Amino acid sequence: MSNAERPLTGDFRADGRPLGIGEYEKTGGYLALRRALKEMSPAGVMDEVKDSRLRGRGGAGFPTGSKWSFVPSGADVFSSGPKFIVANADEMEPGTFKDRILMENNPHMLIEGMLLGAYATGADCAYIFVRGEYFGSARAIGKAVAEAYGKNYLGKNILGSGFNLEMHLHMSAGRYMCGEETGLLNSLEGKRAIPRTKPPYPQVSGFMGRPTVVNNVETLCNVPHIIRNGAEWFRGLSRGFSGDGGTKIYGASGRVKRPGAWELPIGTTAREILEEHAGGMRDGFRFRGLLPGGASTEFLLEEHLDVRMDFDSVQKVGSRMGTGTMIILDDRTCPVGMQLSLQKFFARESCGWCTPCREGLSWVVHMLGAIEEGQGEMEDIDLLLEQARLLAPGHTFCALAPGAAEPLGSGVKYFRQDFERHIREKHCPWKIKNS
Repeated sequence: MSNAERPLTGDFRADGRPLGIGEYEKTGGYLALRRALKEMSPAGVMDEVKDSRLRGRGGAGFPTGSKWSFVPSGADVFSSGPKFIVANADEMEPGTFKDRILMENNPHMLIEGMLLGAYATGADCAYIFVRGEYFGSARAIGKAVAEAYGKNYLGKNILGSGFNLEMHLHMSAGRYMCGEETGLLNSLEGKRAIPRTKPPYPQVSGFMGRPTVVNNVETLCNVPHIIRNGAEWFRGLSRGFSGDGGTKIYGASGRVKRPGAWELPIGTTAREILEEHAGGMRDGFRFRGLLPGGASTEFLLEEHLDVRMDFDSVQKVGSRMGTGTMIILDDRTCPVGMQLSLQKFFARESCGWCTPCREGLSWVVHMLGAIEEGQGEMEDIDLLLEQARLLAPGHTFCALAPGAAEPLGSGVKYFRQDFERHIREKHCPWKIKNS
């Protein structure tokens, strides 16, 4: 693919260092901002993003322009006073690393995307909420913000337009819950990272009770390219049969020959990502399944590899595209041990706010640990499935426990014979096989 077909990653430096502001401007950086401020109204920017069919890249896939349109405008009480835009860079989903790549290679692209989002929604203050362990990302963003202030891309009366935006870098408290939209806002306010009741939604009452838009890093990085090149161009980047616009940063981790991330047309098949870009399975390993979008998605099997990796297509085969970063399960990795590792993470990261998540995930870990150690009972398998049902959407306060339930329920469904073998033989067969 040419650089024009890879707007997010095509201008990365070969040495992996972040683009400075001069280098970014040479690639067309901040031209979208100049165009928006001189030629477009805020509503025009919002409409262009709507027409592009850009959907949120953080996992939910909600249409970005529609999300922005929920911010109050006009003369009502919510429109007078400050509004906020927040970049969710708290990338703590296991198996996901796409946002880090963008921030550490081209931080000004994120800043310009936030500027355009702020202009469209009327925000006058921005926060970049970065995962606490992402020190390299924070350094790159911090330097880029300072450079942008130095050229009047941030601050008061930006480029003489009368538009103002103050931008701040905020390091996360270092918990998975901080990446949940309302938990993030609580953390940003200095409170415990627990979810809020919705409604009201953040677009009406978010940070400090003011209208707030929270967008994923990859989502925001697409916006400058949409405004610079147009919605029709952006839609044309995707595979034609996909209802989504643009490209997607897909990834693969596990025992593949070339683990990594690649910017490809949205709608690329899982098979192409696995076999052509990740190089297929490493010698001596056989494919068994994958989690298509980070740890909190349902397993897919070999029969699903020809699914197109867009939001609707993956949903039709019983999973979610999520972040688009696949975790590959091979035939020499114990499915029970993998499940135990995932559920330990989710149980540890539960904020404890609601009972099903706080208590249910702990019991899931207890049962999986017993099965892995050869101390489980056959009825434990159905108990795990019951737990997955009780942790599903609608039973908890936020999406953490439902996210944990997705690999759990599908894992037991597809690899039940492996769970039964642990119980029947009273040990983990893979520990002997791999010793």
